[in-house]
Amino acid sequence: MDRLAELERALGPGHGMVGQRLLSETEAVRVWRIELQPGERVAFHTHVLDYFWTALSPGRSRSTAGDGRVVETSYETGTTRHYSFGPGERMVHDLENIGSTVLAFTTVELKLGSANAPLPLAVTPEN
Repeated sequence: MDRLAELERALGPGHGMVGQRLLSETEAVRVWRIELQPGERVAFHTHVLDYFWTALSPGRSRSTAGDGRVVETSYETGTTRHYSFGPGERMVHDLENIGSTVLAFTTVELKLGSANAPLPLAVTPEN
């Protein structure tokens, strides 16, 4: 799938795959792992739940938002960012490792207490 098709899918109803591997899910949280080799990227995806991520390794990334904005970020091990969303709010973006080392994160989505319902995990033609 090309990037434009990924973006169009993410800007539609979206899906809840915000990481490469779902490590754990309860009624309260979803815990994800992302591990990107140099040059590798996570496709466009949609965040609707409050969440935080922690970098497990140092590195650099480039993220393109659904509105076209591009942000480059440097990380140290332990760098952590928190995000929250109001009713109906969301964030669409991709993530690319532009560094020379493996870039790894743990992302924790908060299903309880978030203003929005979790998106389905399955990627289907409708989402």
